[in-house]
Amino acid sequence: MPEPGSKDYDKRRARLRKDAENSGNNDQQADEEANAILQNEEGRRSRGPRTEHGRGPKGERTGE
Repeated sequence: MPEPGSKDYDKRRARLRKDAENSGNNDQQADEEANAILQNEEGRRSRGPRTEHGRGPKGERTGE
């Protein structure tokens, strides 16, 4: 599952909105429906920092 803010997430959200609009919902309802679907999916949580730099200064890291 793509993370919020990523290009894949935005593309998926746009497709969900378009599907909702085509099924007869207005813009606001389609937007709310797309958000609800994406927020309820499993595995949406961030995986955390991916690099040493992203974890912060060595002296302030926990668990080391």
